[in-house]
Amino acid sequence: MLHGMSTTVEPLSERSADEVNEEIRALWLRSGGTLSVEQREEYRRLVQEWASALPQSAGAA
Repeated sequence: MLHGMSTTVEPLSERSADEVNEEIRALWLRSGGTLSVEQREEYRRLVQEWASALPQSAGAA
């Protein structure tokens, strides 16, 4: 038996892109410009969250 899967894309974040961007800036300031392995993982997660929080443009290709 096949089960239906939702095709709705859920946002990774409830925060705005501006809020996530502030956290990214704070991470860079705390690191002094050089990210540790753990900080790079956090940065990667934050950038993904930031991108998902950006408004989707109807004309984007």
